[in-house]
Amino acid sequence: MARDQIDMTPLQSRDELVTWLEAGIKPPSEFRIGTEHEKTPFTLEGRQPVPYEGARGIGALLEGMQLLLGWEPIMEHGNIIGLYDVTGGGAISLEPGGQFELSGAPVENVHQTQSELMAHLAQVREIATPLGIGFLGLGMTPSWSREQIPVMPKGRYKIMTNYMPRVGNYGIDMMYRTCTVQTNLDFSSEADMVKKLRVSIALQPVATALFANSPFTEGKPNGFLSFRSEIWRDTDNARAGMLPWVFEDGMGFERWVDYALDVPMYFVKRGETYIDVAGSSFRAFFEGRNNSLPGERPTLSDWANHLSTIFPEVRLKRYLEMRGADGVPWGRLPALPAFWVGLLYDDDSLNAAWDLVSHWTAAERQALRDDVPRFGFKARIKDRYLFEIAKECLKLSHAGLRRRNRADHSGRDESRHLEPLERILESGRTPAEEMLDKFNGAWGGSVEPVYQEYAF
Repeated sequence: MARDQIDMTPLQSRDELVTWLEAGIKPPSEFRIGTEHEKTPFTLEGRQPVPYEGARGIGALLEGMQLLLGWEPIMEHGNIIGLYDVTGGGAISLEPGGQFELSGAPVENVHQTQSELMAHLAQVREIATPLGIGFLGLGMTPSWSREQIPVMPKGRYKIMTNYMPRVGNYGIDMMYRTCTVQTNLDFSSEADMVKKLRVSIALQPVATALFANSPFTEGKPNGFLSFRSEIWRDTDNARAGMLPWVFEDGMGFERWVDYALDVPMYFVKRGETYIDVAGSSFRAFFEGRNNSLPGERPTLSDWANHLSTIFPEVRLKRYLEMRGADGVPWGRLPALPAFWVGLLYDDDSLNAAWDLVSHWTAAERQALRDDVPRFGFKARIKDRYLFEIAKECLKLSHAGLRRRNRADHSGRDESRHLEPLERILESGRTPAEEMLDKFNGAWGGSVEPVYQEYAF
């Protein structure tokens, strides 16, 4: 998550909220790619969660990264909780259980995403290895219980931790035990935003299957290929899901604003303090009816923060955020931006993708999304297996990247970053199924080998 915004202009009208989103519109020549990935830290000795405190903790890791990179620290009540590059590059932040997130800089092509990733991992290793810290590339912690996982010193997480059990069964697991990779992409008009949002929501289950990588809970198979994806089905349905109304006539920025106004809030930030307003809507706050802040009006900063606490399969901010994929080992991370850039940043591929999904009903999209965590490629929509649809999408993405024709230093275009996904489709099995085979075979019923084979 990006650091909390600091624009404290009080809001007067709903139009300002719409204008704020519209400001994301860019000409295609200025389209960028942002990739965020989370990884789970573990102690190299004993393979335990890493606490925040102490000479070998997450705080020490962030301090070391600050010295190495020269980035600005993000502080909260005297604790370092993140870093950002003041020159407009990336940021490093902590998820609730210490998951270490790189929010990449907005770059022009997927080759740059890969370079950024390689540089980041080299930097992290330089600091983490002497501290005895390794990182895991899975969608969910494979062996720890909820109780074992430390809590990072961030006020917003305390509020969310208290609220989650009131609205779903898996919110605490989502916060403390999961990791994702997501990619953020631009739009050139309201109509372009709507089209990309519809295509990417409908096809998010394809990314979920291709990246399914969370089959273990507390040392045993959990019955799912992407348990991370299953967790989102029962985290907080007031702020998650497949957004069926996006496919209705009249969809646009205003419709998103009306949706977001009614999503319950978590917190309001004033200075370094997070005020718990969990459960009350932004609309009530907007009308001066927030019991914790009587008569006070929200600021643009409050609005930006609120939009970052909405968790549907695809999220609209001033760009679109693809949220359906599990965290994976480093070699596969650039494949996610490559997949979506090929589909969404090439008009022919985008139109073909829309043709593929435009006749699906809301109920069919929902059923596919509900089935994919357990069945992966074997989930079905109408009379088709998701496997066939994934193959078609990969073809479209490949063609889109070829047409974009952004070459790396050896003259290869971005379609080379799809190779890990092509291998997955050739095998016909999700990454999770491959991992389960190892668990039942070479690993002898233990998840311990993941800490070597799936480490960064």
